[in-house]
Amino acid sequence: MRIKNYWTQRSHSFAELRVKELNSVMADRWLREIAKHIPAGGQLRILDIGTGTGFFAFLLSSLGHRVTGIDLTPSMIQEAKEIGQTLHSPAQFRVMDAEKLLFADESFDMVISRNLTWTLPHPKEAYREWQRVLKPGGLLLNFDGNYGKADFTGKGEKLPENHAHKQIAGDLMQECEAIKDQLEISYHVRPAWDVTALGEAGFEQIKLDLGISKRIYIEKDEFYNPTPLFCIAATKN
Repeated sequence: MRIKNYWTQRSHSFAELRVKELNSVMADRWLREIAKHIPAGGQLRILDIGTGTGFFAFLLSSLGHRVTGIDLTPSMIQEAKEIGQTLHSPAQFRVMDAEKLLFADESFDMVISRNLTWTLPHPKEAYREWQRVLKPGGLLLNFDGNYGKADFTGKGEKLPENHAHKQIAGDLMQECEAIKDQLEISYHVRPAWDVTALGEAGFEQIKLDLGISKRIYIEKDEFYNPTPLFCIAATKN
């Protein structure tokens, strides 16, 4: 699969950046954003979909939650497991397709995802699956951006030297652009499209936060992402 091959090539450098992020102020910023949506105290069973090398999984497991991270790319999961061993983290990791989850119905209290939905060939199927594995009253937190409209090559905007995509080889960036052009979700108006799709999938109390980038990406450093993020919080009915 073309998408899997792309992320396989990026997995090691991606892991290095995520480790730096875990040890930076970004970790606390993300925890503050997530904490707004979940009750204090109590252990939740959480599924981190598109975990990559485990950034959210490690953050949430450090708070005492039971976290499973899944990713389509085996090399990403291997990197996550190695980081987990170094951190002595209890987070669990499995190779799995976000659109075809291998979990029973109503398995999780919370599903969380970061920068995944824009890469999915069939996002409506994914949303239905995420709803299926949530317990009634369970929470979905989806952090994503309208990356289909963005230019990762730097042609449209001069990228800062430490921009998150600055060190990625030009041929990989061109491949990313080619993949985006083939994905239907790249042509939707987001996050309005997501709100409709989530409602159709059985979610309710759907809330949008369009200001998260200003609270997360304060500095234009190696973690900086110029594409505005949005957060969608939704509850299973």
